[in-house]
Amino acid sequence: MESSDTHFLKDLLVFQNTINEELIRSMHVYQLENGKENEVERGFLFSVSGSYMEIEANPALFLLKFRPSEVFEGLMNGFWLCIFAYHADRSPHLACIPSLLSISRNPKLKSVPTLSGDLQIILELGCRREDSEPSQFAEEETCQENYVNYHQSKKSLPILHQDLNCLPYPASMSELSEDQHKEQCSTGIVDNKKKRAASEHIASIALSDLAKYFDLPITEASRNLKVGLTVLKKKCRELGIPRWPHRKIKSLDGLIQDLQFCCTIQWR
Repeated sequence: MESSDTHFLKDLLVFQNTINEELIRSMHVYQLENGKENEVERGFLFSVSGSYMEIEANPALFLLKFRPSEVFEGLMNGFWLCIFAYHADRSPHLACIPSLLSISRNPKLKSVPTLSGDLQIILELGCRREDSEPSQFAEEETCQENYVNYHQSKKSLPILHQDLNCLPYPASMSELSEDQHKEQCSTGIVDNKKKRAASEHIASIALSDLAKYFDLPITEASRNLKVGLTVLKKKCRELGIPRWPHRKIKSLDGLIQDLQFCCTIQWR
């Protein structure tokens, strides 16, 4: 069922294949006028050298029974990586739309209207909310200023290489001796000089390169990618990954193992 036959778009999820990046799948959740929901899964071929085209897509995204409302950017589902997640009950973040799905930056999207039409709806809704809620964005700017001021006040503290999955600054400054403090500072300076990655190497890192290490903690991923934590976090934000998915993947693997164990017990 097309979006023109429905009441409004409730959720839109776009996945990219990690093996063949030209393969794109999308899940459209429409709420009908009678209150019921209709889920439509579509497949696309985003050819680099040619135009885009829609291809036949059998349901495959939610074989693990993910709820569309719970999916976020960066979620791995088999060989599919979520690169965009829109939910009508949350304000759309226009800055988070990747260039691949931006109609203004990628005119080839017009050749697949079933996807570009819903993306245009999201863009228009986001623009309307920006115009009608200036106070909300003023509050966000204030929060951003407070965030910058807070981190400027932290410049006097030693720079620690932290894992996103761990709490920052596990030990207070008072717990560190003066010799340890000097050793950390001097070691940090030497390590930064040794491990500083070339700008060409950083620019060459693609989403598929990051996806290979989603099952590892971010510290191990940064070592394998030969970049620092700060560079890796910045790269994640550029590619639309708000949070390193290691913990989520580990949790899902645990759930799958529990289900397999339960099924084994039942068959016995």
